[in-house]
Amino acid sequence: MVKKRFIAGAVCPECKKQDTLRWWQENEVERVECVACHHTDRRVPQSVEKSEQLSQQTKQQVIGVFKPE
Repeated sequence: MVKKRFIAGAVCPECKKQDTLRWWQENEVERVECVACHHTDRRVPQSVEKSEQLSQQTKQQVIGVFKPE
């Protein structure tokens, strides 16, 4: 089960309400959601963002990075 945490003092970029954003990590992708207007945002790992081998479109479609143990 994924543990979701509220971000104290944060303001939603969509509805501008304060203290409505919650954050969690899913498959090493950070996700933020507003519980008031359901605006969502995600951030892929830096290893994907900095990759020179992937196109910008491919970077936006990545939902996780496989890390073998």
